[in-house]
Amino acid sequence: MPDPILTLPEVAVLLKVAEKTVYTMAQKGQIPAFKVRGQWRFKHDDIDAWIDDQKAAAKANIGKGAPDV
Repeated sequence: MPDPILTLPEVAVLLKVAEKTVYTMAQKGQIPAFKVRGQWRFKHDDIDAWIDDQKAAAKANIGKGAPDV
């Protein structure tokens, strides 16, 4: 069973993006996150749900000329 709490580098690997990207998204509230003593942490379940939401939004916007999320 995967660890229920992920660090910023772990989320970056999971999403296959740069750590700076995840950091910026967390700061802007674009991805579910919380801080523990100044360091970003992410609940694995929240990230999985967020991914599902992003996929659903992308499917809903196909063919509408909407920008990528």
